[in-house]
Amino acid sequence: MKYVIIGAGGTGGVTGYYMKKAGKDVTLIARGEHLKTIREQGLTLEKMWDKTEKTITITATDMEHYTDHPDVIFVCVKGYSLDETIPFIRRISKKTTIVIPVLNIYGTGGKMQKQLPELLVTDGCIYVSANIKEPGRLLQHGQILRIVFGVRDKADFRPELREIQKDLCDSNIDGILSENIRREALEKFSYVSPIGAAGLYHHATAADFQKEGEARELFKTMIREIATLAQAMGVPFQKDMVEVNLKILSNLAPEATTSMQRDIMEGKQSEIDGLVYEVVRMGEKYHVPVPAYEKVAEKLKAL
Repeated sequence: MKYVIIGAGGTGGVTGYYMKKAGKDVTLIARGEHLKTIREQGLTLEKMWDKTEKTITITATDMEHYTDHPDVIFVCVKGYSLDETIPFIRRISKKTTIVIPVLNIYGTGGKMQKQLPELLVTDGCIYVSANIKEPGRLLQHGQILRIVFGVRDKADFRPELREIQKDLCDSNIDGILSENIRREALEKFSYVSPIGAAGLYHHATAADFQKEGEARELFKTMIREIATLAQAMGVPFQKDMVEVNLKILSNLAPEATTSMQRDIMEGKQSEIDGLVYEVVRMGEKYHVPVPAYEKVAEKLKAL
């Protein structure tokens, strides 16, 4: 299958790296110096936990110059950049192209499906901690690398989805074709939202969450608030997400931070609306108290 990955950072770049390394047909959509370096020198992945690195050659271009018609499009941009991908996806897609958004923001697939009614748009999420260290170089903070995806309506299922899952697993990516993607995407959200919000609130790194203290307690409280929301939304969690998320956290390098933290500290646009303020709005919509989120949102808005 022919894959194109929109976004070549800590999500898309890492996914593309592993898939290309396994011999899959992958093109990265990148821009600026990052694109220039990938084309000239290859894409380097550095692993924080064992200090190893490897450079591979991978096809990369920008939206303007990509002319192929892929079977699968992974959308791996930040939430605030999502709308600018829609015209590009319309231009390059054929009728059978499958679009898999892999973003931090909950509900992205449904939103994109309304904009791309002629295509199949699944929901999806990724478990990875990584970032662009410098142009052409990615830094992966922990060994977890899992992509969960699936259709919201079983009537939309297509056999190609199993082929995509196999390609991911062949690439040393834990590919999971979910039968309840709403729940699994919300489970992922129960990690990425609290860790980003609590990390900003306490200016914390993974090390601060890996030991007992205020940061860890806030993280746990926010996870429980998401779990209460999931219950109210009709997709209750079937496992203790506090325990699950603390285990994920334990595998990160102590100095790891979230992309939202890094973006805000560097004065860049961030996903704070979809990852923090949206939870407060969800609490209001479903009549679920989220006092920890309200406290964090109030401080972050003041900043």
